[in-house]
Amino acid sequence: MTGNRKVYLVLAIALVGLCLITLFMAPMMMVGGLPSFTGTGLPGCEETAEQVSDQSETAISDIPEDYLKLYRRHAKKVGVQWNVLAGVGKRETDHGRSSLPGVKSGTNYAGAAGPMQFLISTWGGKAKIKIPSSFNGYASDGDGDGWADVYNPADAILGAAKMLKRNGAPENVRRSLFVYNRAWWYVDQVMEIAQKYAKDGTVDVPPQAEAACDEPLLAEAPSGTVTAILQYALAQRGKPYLWGGTGPDAYDCSGIIYMAYRSAGLTIPRTTFGQWPFGERVPEGEEKPGDLVFFNAGPGTGVDRPGHVGMVVSPGKMVEARCRLCGPIKVTSYRERPSIVGFTRPLQNPQILAQLKLKEQG
Repeated sequence: MTGNRKVYLVLAIALVGLCLITLFMAPMMMVGGLPSFTGTGLPGCEETAEQVSDQSETAISDIPEDYLKLYRRHAKKVGVQWNVLAGVGKRETDHGRSSLPGVKSGTNYAGAAGPMQFLISTWGGKAKIKIPSSFNGYASDGDGDGWADVYNPADAILGAAKMLKRNGAPENVRRSLFVYNRAWWYVDQVMEIAQKYAKDGTVDVPPQAEAACDEPLLAEAPSGTVTAILQYALAQRGKPYLWGGTGPDAYDCSGIIYMAYRSAGLTIPRTTFGQWPFGERVPEGEEKPGDLVFFNAGPGTGVDRPGHVGMVVSPGKMVEARCRLCGPIKVTSYRERPSIVGFTRPLQNPQILAQLKLKEQG
């Protein structure tokens, strides 16, 4: 066989092999499409008709098609309810169709901008930010163009989904909406819209933990007074952080502790700066439920002036209202947290001992 014939034979064999591969793969692509493990949460991947069967006719007729796709895509990506996200978009700007100031450009009277009405400071300091960039906010690149533009629906809807997620959704969806716009009437309106957008008229939430899960925490309380304090503090889980808040809808870090002690008929200082010197110091490792744990955190704070406080509920665990962007009030671990200043026991303060004595006499 000559050299040319060898070349032709090799090419022919390769061509036949390529055809066989094509014939084998084509039915797979026609029947199955992309492998299932690639998912549908990536930009450009749309959900099937079966996957979107939970949306009502109201949703289909009221929400622009491009917005509906964005709500579903980004809600799935972040892990929040799509109809709640859509409810926010409807309530804020009618899915970007509003002609009011701040929707397409500039800001409204309150400084909010874009279809999801972010404050520029909350978004990241600028209306349009190059990604990646060092900023604190919810600025997001929802369409993969490298920019986070508060007026771009893809970016703004992704940022809104992240905000709902950080502040309690999907479990504590009402609390996450309260943080989005601090008014319970607003929460009610968005929830009503979300229910109309769902085919079954509901807002699905993950299963909640049983109340019995708290029993080990309360069982460790050293007294009935501490039990009452812990019960109040633990009952506030899921509510949002609010600077200066003392309930009943929101709290700051020292506000929840102040009110927890008040629920037991005891009065301690209102602020972290006042609570730190108030209680008797407790060595690390000897703290008990009801004691306070302090951290060097926040502007103007230091080892002698801690700016954050939590309440010990069990060894290594505390209940805290941490910050506006840190999610709702919850039980967290403190042993691995940096900048612990120390522990105190307010119940050993002479003023508290006197209050307890009066309660016993009364």
